[in-house]
Amino acid sequence: MTHILHLDASARGTASHSRTISGELVQALKAADPTMTVTYRDLGHQAIPYVSEEFIYAMYTPATARTPEQNSVLALSDEMIAELFAADTYVFGIPMYNFSTPAVFKSYIDQVVRANVTFKPGVYEGLLKNKKAIVVTARGGGGYGAGEARAAYNIQDPLIRIAFGFMGVTDIEFIHIENTSGGDDVANGQLAAARAKIAALVQAN
Repeated sequence: MTHILHLDASARGTASHSRTISGELVQALKAADPTMTVTYRDLGHQAIPYVSEEFIYAMYTPATARTPEQNSVLALSDEMIAELFAADTYVFGIPMYNFSTPAVFKSYIDQVVRANVTFKPGVYEGLLKNKKAIVVTARGGGGYGAGEARAAYNIQDPLIRIAFGFMGVTDIEFIHIENTSGGDDVANGQLAAARAKIAALVQAN
């Protein structure tokens, strides 16, 4: 049995292309394997705290020496890290905001990249082993792929690859939905292409 961690980071609701396709991907994976279980977290509609001074001190205080207040500061971080360890597959719906991820997703990364919890310091060994991530992105424009006109502006893909690779997740696949601001015909074509990728991905698995 496989357990999926499904995260959405779009600030939009049903109009979100990344939410639509990430949801359809999860449903397709579940249809292929009805024993799959899913944990869902809606980052786009949840306030994920920025790193604070209290968080930093709590994070670097040995667990046995933490005060109740420090444990409280780390409670959400601990919860989200437990979700990462519990899952075999991650499905992320991440729109591009100003060439990168939504700020809430960067806050999520800052909450879960923790020394001696998700990586070993010094040797920089990731502790999230044998995980796969499938990332659905949605972008108003296009040309962000390697060798394309706007490749240098693409901070989104490298941020995800580096942060999760640092924690040990190197099997990362992207489904890009681009040019969504180009009108309904263009957006619908992009959605159709994304759905074809979902079908191929499910068949390959």
